[in-house]
Amino acid sequence: MRDVIDSTEILTGCAIQRAYVDKGYRGHDAQNPRRVFISGQKRGVFGIIKRELRRRSAIEPIIGHLKTDGHLGRCYLKGRAGDAANVILSAVGHNFRRILAWLRALWCRILTTLIAAASDRLPLKSAF
Repeated sequence: MRDVIDSTEILTGCAIQRAYVDKGYRGHDAQNPRRVFISGQKRGVFGIIKRELRRRSAIEPIIGHLKTDGHLGRCYLKGRAGDAANVILSAVGHNFRRILAWLRALWCRILTTLIAAASDRLPLKSAF
């Protein structure tokens, strides 16, 4: 854990204040172990930390969808640049799927409104 935190701080240029990990995570060698929070943890969790843990829980299904639908589970590109490109392209694909779903819902709403407006204007023919 210490290596990951150190390399992330070097990469981003910002100090990491808190780290949120899975329930399966056991033990760490972080410089300040009180800043590592496990999902589902009750002790010492309040305010901003509680909100951030809930936000992490909201992100987990998206990562699962990226792994299955966005082919993020296996990277066929070489090196660190390939890993970065794979993640970016998977995220772009996920966003495109969300945009297309939104456009599909919008198009259905427009068609429904147009059909309803057209059916109101049609004159009824008498049976006689």
